[in-house]
Amino acid sequence: MRTALTFSASDVALTRFAVSPMQEVVTSLRALAHTPVPALHRRWADQVRPRLAAAGLDRGPLATMVPPAGHLPDFLNPAPAGPSPALAEELAAITATGTAQVRADLDLLAAERGGRLPALLEPLYRDPPARLALLAAEIEAYWQVALAPYWARIRALLEADVFHRTRQAAEHGTARVLDDLHETVHWDGESLRLEHRHCAVDRLNAGGGLLLLPSAFAWPRVLTRVLPPEPPQLAYPARGTATLWEPRPGSGTDALAAVVGKSRARLLAELDSPASTTELARRTGLSAAAVSQHLTALRTAGLTSAHRAGHSVFHARTAVADLLLDPAAPAGAAGPGTA
Repeated sequence: MRTALTFSASDVALTRFAVSPMQEVVTSLRALAHTPVPALHRRWADQVRPRLAAAGLDRGPLATMVPPAGHLPDFLNPAPAGPSPALAEELAAITATGTAQVRADLDLLAAERGGRLPALLEPLYRDPPARLALLAAEIEAYWQVALAPYWARIRALLEADVFHRTRQAAEHGTARVLDDLHETVHWDGESLRLEHRHCAVDRLNAGGGLLLLPSAFAWPRVLTRVLPPEPPQLAYPARGTATLWEPRPGSGTDALAAVVGKSRARLLAELDSPASTTELARRTGLSAAAVSQHLTALRTAGLTSAHRAGHSVFHARTAVADLLLDPAAPAGAAGPGTA
């Protein structure tokens, strides 16, 4: 299948980038829906799947709404108002979605599933205004479990991609950027041609520019959202995604220990993957009380963050801590997005 978005000069001029938390929510759910999970994200999936199952988030309306292939509800990915919206802003846009749009998206899901809407989604279809707030709460819960502990790493990857492509546009022009997004996306001078579409594009004239969204979880696909009068969205795999979940070297552990102490440096090294206080105590041999005290100090210093998932709290290393542990990493590229 091959289609195209035709651009005017003003459309090209209005092309912009954004980093969207909801794009990562939807595409990460799609990755988890695959059996098996793509090898690229298996290390992450192995960590978050047990937590999602414990919270019941692997079998609720949100998970039911995101299949491993086929239509993704457009209302779950509102057009970002700025370059880096907070999740709360996007959730507010979702809860404000009109009834007609919600039902149209659910009708498409039902059509792909033999004409029947899954029972879990019927209350949302009957009364969108009442149910969208509950859906937003479920998205927030999923975010805290599956993405918030990893967000510093993911965001660094996405921002590095945007930096690379905006520099590319400055040096070579927007046409080079559009022709370099993905092997299935080609700029021919007037149109952006999309091959092997997984999502239908029925809007030939772009209108209002183009919104480009780098994604950690879209790989290996390019995903589109075309919902007039908003500008078309194109989510593409961010550069460096292949190394996103690789363990990172802690070459600066000894030097950091001289500043923050051996125990705190060890905890930071262990937080290459988010973990609970109990898990960190088991790994390091420190008491849970000592680990808690050290984590409080590290969090106050901006080196760790805490994220509640049900009755558990998971601690994660921040981008600042990543740089301290790996002094050779270039400033402003705390993630692996500069490959």
